[in-house]
Amino acid sequence: MSEGLQRIVVLGAGSWGTTFAKVLADAGRDVTVWARRTEVADEIARAHKNTAYLPDVRLPDNLTATTDAAAALDGAHAVVLAVPSQRLRDNLAYWRELLPADVPLVSLAKGVELGTLKRMSEVIAEVAECAPERVVVVSGPNLAKEIALRQPSAAVLACTDHERAVAVQHACSNSYFRPYTNTDVAGCELGGACKNVIALSCGMAVGMGFGTNTVATLITRGLAEMARLGSRIGADPLTFAGLAGVGDLVATCSSPLSRNRTFGERLGRGETVEQAQAAAGGQVAEGVMSCSSIRELAGGLGVDMPITDAMYRVCHEGGDPRSLGAELLGRERKHEWS
Repeated sequence: MSEGLQRIVVLGAGSWGTTFAKVLADAGRDVTVWARRTEVADEIARAHKNTAYLPDVRLPDNLTATTDAAAALDGAHAVVLAVPSQRLRDNLAYWRELLPADVPLVSLAKGVELGTLKRMSEVIAEVAECAPERVVVVSGPNLAKEIALRQPSAAVLACTDHERAVAVQHACSNSYFRPYTNTDVAGCELGGACKNVIALSCGMAVGMGFGTNTVATLITRGLAEMARLGSRIGADPLTFAGLAGVGDLVATCSSPLSRNRTFGERLGRGETVEQAQAAAGGQVAEGVMSCSSIRELAGGLGVDMPITDAMYRVCHEGGDPRSLGAELLGRERKHEWS
């Protein structure tokens, strides 16, 4: 199958979608990006740039763009879905009839859908009316700007059909991007969703003036929350020690390039969610929405996730980060692994 994945379409022209398109093009694939806005598509196709999301990055010549989804998808060997998690369902419903039969559907979205509490692979299988083994999930430390600048990075490609994951692995492997495969789709997706919430908490800690010990504590206890929830839904515990778990968590919680961490910093300095959103150009960090769905999912399964609960109260109930921080420290003492 790997030899056949030559013509690949990326639906979504944001920073990560454009970066992953560049990864594929640098791996020798013929790539078309679908963009919602005409000016973005024209700039990618004519100037080989996407200055709205990746300024100062030149895109490869074998990467083009269009606003015509039907034309882009006609004859595609693989389709990459690169829209935000909470908009995936609506967009995919529009694209469903245009998708080529039996090609891999590659998900870049990280989150748990509000309302349904479904993971992104579940949303794709439901809306596209396809078998789950067609869906390949990309996770791991995926800071778009660093990858776009060809800094060495790795990722994990999760699919219940290992051969399909290997086909996508070959399609996107290049000199700076090293993908690994995994069959634990649930664990990889859950890691990608939960890390955004923990990154908010780390940003808040930095915004309140706390240092490395505090951030390290939040990362480690956040990983424990993630693993508890993953265990309850049948994920492999080893997944959370890998790229989709601790790898993604460390990158997103530590880097100023992380939208979730930066958003959290603003909240920690006393800004409201609305003020932080305005400062981010109107964009809401994924963790702000995901903390609600992840909290609901955990509550229904009886899983204790105190950091996630605290982030929900800050983002959706007007809670004060400082008082919630004291509340977390004042919780009942227990064994580390209990």
